[in-house]
Amino acid sequence: MHLVSSVLFLFGFWLILSGHYTPFLVTMGLLTALGVVWLARRMDVVDREGHPVHLAPRALFSYWPWLLREIIKSGWDVTRIILNPRLPVSPTLLRFTPTQKSNAGLVTHANSITLTPGTISIEAGHAEFLVHAVTEAGADGIRGGEMDRRVTRFEGEE
Repeated sequence: MHLVSSVLFLFGFWLILSGHYTPFLVTMGLLTALGVVWLARRMDVVDREGHPVHLAPRALFSYWPWLLREIIKSGWDVTRIILNPRLPVSPTLLRFTPTQKSNAGLVTHANSITLTPGTISIEAGHAEFLVHAVTEAGADGIRGGEMDRRVTRFEGEE
């Protein structure tokens, strides 16, 4: 599964970047993608975490739509703060222990926090995350743990 999806991903990427669709060049692109994946397999660098295609169905239908809604809501909140003449910011540093077990889960969680306007992951590790939030309300949203629960469910460790 991972090898096939790796070939398809590389070939699709090659097609997008190439812009040339003659039979010879398309064949060469496919052979090149096959060769790269074959070499990567021989070097033992193709694994579940490096190319986590097994997470795609859960991500596509449950996690990404939820994250997009959170990004839009946070973007609206940050916009209201910026447009307010009193600029009601209350910068907050927050430490918490994530529940993800895999590196892919931790990276997804840290990136999701940083993608959400008004928050940024400063440090991310198995033992602890350090997050900066523009407002106390933003920090409370992280403290609530909804993103942590959803990422853990997304990675399949729950």
